[in-house]
Amino acid sequence: MHTRLMVLTIALAFAVTGIAAAQLTSGGAGRERGVEEQNNSGQNGFVTLSPRGDRTLVRVQLDGEPAGRVEPAHLHRGECPKIDPKPAYGLKPVVHGQSVTLVNAPIDKLTSGNYSVNVHASAQNIGHYVACGYLTPGT
Repeated sequence: MHTRLMVLTIALAFAVTGIAAAQLTSGGAGRERGVEEQNNSGQNGFVTLSPRGDRTLVRVQLDGEPAGRVEPAHLHRGECPKIDPKPAYGLKPVVHGQSVTLVNAPIDKLTSGNYSVNVHASAQNIGHYVACGYLTPGT
């Protein structure tokens, strides 16, 4: 719990300075990155990437998602907030603040500095981004 508080403090410091990405921790088998609100959504959280051979398990966890919302999520090329609007990889929608997807790409590719996780308000409002996290390189 202390680690989560420290991570939240670091993410908050990045939010105050206007940086939309943070390399936070490397939890042994997984790599965790911050996901920060966009467009005053109030949604912040984490994305955890865990290697599964030549694939990667991607877990998105958001706080502040409105009740009953189903929010599409994708991996996009680029760094938040300037991402390529065309998704590189689809993720399962965020429901009740959670999404878990096995992506057909190795973890080193996803954390090469070329990708961000992006969450959209809804399928009907796909152009409205509510959260984004830059998948920074490193462990």
